[in-house]
Amino acid sequence: MNKDKRTEIFERLRDANPNPQTELQYNSAFELLVAVILSAQATDIGVNKATAKLFPVANTPQAILDLGEDGLKDYVKTIGLYNSKAANIMKTCRALVDEHDGEVPDTREELVALPGVGRKTANVVLNTAFGKPAMAVDTHIFRVSNRTGIAPGKTVRAVEDRLMRLVPKAFLLDAHHWLILHGRYVCKARKPLCDDCRIVDLCEYRHKNLSEQTS
Repeated sequence: MNKDKRTEIFERLRDANPNPQTELQYNSAFELLVAVILSAQATDIGVNKATAKLFPVANTPQAILDLGEDGLKDYVKTIGLYNSKAANIMKTCRALVDEHDGEVPDTREELVALPGVGRKTANVVLNTAFGKPAMAVDTHIFRVSNRTGIAPGKTVRAVEDRLMRLVPKAFLLDAHHWLILHGRYVCKARKPLCDDCRIVDLCEYRHKNLSEQTS
């Protein structure tokens, strides 16, 4: 895919959604960090339901430590893998209190050093909470990048690196949100909604799911 086509794709995505936002609900960098840890192999809707009850009670590292691991589990037990996630959140809260004065750090190196925080989680926090160009490649972004030809790659890291290099700078800050939303609602895994896709004519996917009228 050439640069002009890639630019046109992001211009269209921007025109449709000028101010894209994560669907996770949060009011601070710490709340976002907790929500993203909980969101692994879980839906944003499910996470939001749990955090809507948790955050009014405990939304700082010390408050969650005071809640205790069993207390935390009571709030997140509806989420998959909640036992390990609760354990990691408790360890992360301890590290934030002991090593970062209770504040979420704003560098990838410090974030990935926290228990339960991988590169993808760190990238979400860097991009969404701190406004830094970063690409958190999940299954949606990996699929869209490969299908469309925007930034094909065989691994998550390869796609991340290519996106960071190839997405025009004007769109880099919001590209993560546009791609994940496009993958979630239009370029779906099993049956992409190509008839409803605003970039279908620019997409290089060879197996488009088009009706006879538009194929």
